[in-house]
Amino acid sequence: MSRIEHDMLGEISVPADAYYGAHTARALTNFPITRETLADRPHLVTALAAVKQAAAAANAEVGALDPAKARAIAAACAEIRGGALHDHFVVDLIQGGAGTSTNMNANEVIANRALELLGHRRGEYGVLHPLDHVNLGQSTNDVYPTAVKLALDRHLAELLTALAGLRDAFGAKAAEFGDVLKMGRTQLQDAVPMTLGQEFGAFAATLAEDEQRLAEARLLLHELNLGGTAIGTGLNARPGYRERAVAHLRALTGIPTLVSAPDLIEATQDVGVFVQLSGVLKRVAVKLSKICNDLRLLSSGPRAGFGEITLPARQAGSSIMPGKVNPVIPEAVNQIAFEIIGHDVTVTLAAEGGQLQLNAFEPVIARALTAGLDHLTAGIGVLTRHCVAGITAHREHLADLVAASTGLVTALSPVLGYETASAIALEAHHSGRPALDVVRERALLTEEQLRELTTPEALTGRRVA
Repeated sequence: MSRIEHDMLGEISVPADAYYGAHTARALTNFPITRETLADRPHLVTALAAVKQAAAAANAEVGALDPAKARAIAAACAEIRGGALHDHFVVDLIQGGAGTSTNMNANEVIANRALELLGHRRGEYGVLHPLDHVNLGQSTNDVYPTAVKLALDRHLAELLTALAGLRDAFGAKAAEFGDVLKMGRTQLQDAVPMTLGQEFGAFAATLAEDEQRLAEARLLLHELNLGGTAIGTGLNARPGYRERAVAHLRALTGIPTLVSAPDLIEATQDVGVFVQLSGVLKRVAVKLSKICNDLRLLSSGPRAGFGEITLPARQAGSSIMPGKVNPVIPEAVNQIAFEIIGHDVTVTLAAEGGQLQLNAFEPVIARALTAGLDHLTAGIGVLTRHCVAGITAHREHLADLVAASTGLVTALSPVLGYETASAIALEAHHSGRPALDVVRERALLTEEQLRELTTPEALTGRRVA
């Protein structure tokens, strides 16, 4: 069963039970690209509904829209924001037209549901029209970027929650391993002693820094060009509409810092905020990938590698090597990081490709950022639950490595001098004996001096219980 709708190109058949209309039907034919649809990004769908609901309320207040129609539009939007009708948001995430198909998909679904609420059939646009009423005082060029920013804000809230959980997990391990001495390494060579707690504490600290950077980038998303319509001049929007629409959005989203951009023409053509966010997201991904590299190194072996920690066993590691267990959780997060780094290149090129008063490539920017945020949030959750929370330390092995390492000599060099300390380190290395035994043989320091210079507090810079 189908119904016939029309647009500027003529008539087109639309499934009878579809809430979308002619423009969406054409987009389904034009853009069978990723097979990822708006419905796969529920935060974007609910953001579009919030923008349309705010616009309807503002248009009613400035006398541009009949209050009954505004109420029907608002009610339809509220249903969508509650999770209804998402399966009718069917256009591909990558599309030509700067997001016009996305905006029209939203206009048509909202219009047809509003028609039903008014007691009419879908497609009776003479009563309530997707463009004349749902899209009143708007353009794709202000609706789409506004909705993308609101969706990204939701994604960032979830990512920040996940990062805080991972930071807490590393912090808990830092406390648990606070008394575990080990050798620190630079350039993969023995350096100086530290505690395993300090190493895990550094992981927690670097994540805390990233939380701050993400929070800063998140605030930049709250400057909107809604009300600018096509190029930022506000053509076809009533006086007072812009301010009222943004105020309604603040109320609907619960984001008190949403503001209208001071220059709507600049804000309509500029996608710098997406470049900024992508860069910060890449920073998070790079640093998290480095942490995962460290976890894989520290757990390598278990007999022929570092073998300092054990990661929880999650699955059999080989179809041919019995007993092998691989660090599959950190490996998965590494791959998410690689994806996000690639997405950053996409966002950069798409931003640079904008021309004159509009960037036509925001759909690929939105897809890249939302996918990266989704995947990273999920990956961090998996890393927290299935890896970090269950890490254990090989305490005796770590103690043996500290005792045998020539890195202890560094703690003696302020007393012995660099040349003497170097000679001791070389002899210990070539003979395979502990460096402290060489010091004792040469009677260079008393036992009391050795104890003072090699206490955990002296070696690590903090008290070790």
